[in-house]
Amino acid sequence: MPGTVPVLTLNNGREIPQIGFGVFQVPDDATTAAVAAALAAGYRSIDTAAVYGNEVGTGRALAESGISRDELFVTTKLWNSAQGYDSTLAAYDASLAKLGLDYVDLYLIHWPSPARDLYLETWRAFERLYADGRVRAIGVSNFLPEHLQRILDLGGTIPAVNQIEVHPALQQRSIIEFNDAHGIRTEAWSPLAQGGVLADPVIAAIAARTGRTPAQVVLRWHLQQGRIIIPKSVTPSRIAENLSIVDFDLTAADLAEIDALESAGRTGPDPATFNR
Repeated sequence: MPGTVPVLTLNNGREIPQIGFGVFQVPDDATTAAVAAALAAGYRSIDTAAVYGNEVGTGRALAESGISRDELFVTTKLWNSAQGYDSTLAAYDASLAKLGLDYVDLYLIHWPSPARDLYLETWRAFERLYADGRVRAIGVSNFLPEHLQRILDLGGTIPAVNQIEVHPALQQRSIIEFNDAHGIRTEAWSPLAQGGVLADPVIAAIAARTGRTPAQVVLRWHLQQGRIIIPKSVTPSRIAENLSIVDFDLTAADLAEIDALESAGRTGPDPATFNR
């Protein structure tokens, strides 16, 4: 991994780059070029999911990169319709085949899908994959504290990561506090609110003062608060720009100004009710 990218340690001792590259909503035929550009820019962590339909394109870019597998950190996610013990194991095999890999570094339950009420059974399958060494770390995505608590009550493996929507307009403080209290790393998806926070005058002013772009300011805000981030872009210049955030610091006053932008501005579904 490039020395400039910070690395965080998960609760099982595994390391994850703090800045990764996400491929949400990137068509499979465009994903190979996007991931190749990210790898060329210095990313070594790639985040995909079964439902994105681009695991094949992601795997192709990884294979063609020539980068050693042990330098890469690959995350994928189990879709809701595949929850359940046996179906989870089958879905993992399918994802591995599409990615062309022998293992993934991090496997996540994509949503709790509470109406299905299968995520505890699914978690047991995740623990099986982890115990068998087929996955290097297991975690969840979009889990609220009540969902996490039920997993913790099983008394087994504690999720390594909870990947949730976090950005200046939706800061999810209660979930992050719960994650922190249990040694679960918070990973922010949609860290720029799909670009929705970049025109905010507070962020624009900080960007002007620091000589950075608004996107770099927001991503740096995440980094300084200890979150893993997976910004997405298909534009090579922006892919590189999003990685170039390790050589400046925001002041405590800057961070406080951005913290004050909370507006319950959710861009994705509500995990309490999303069951598709």
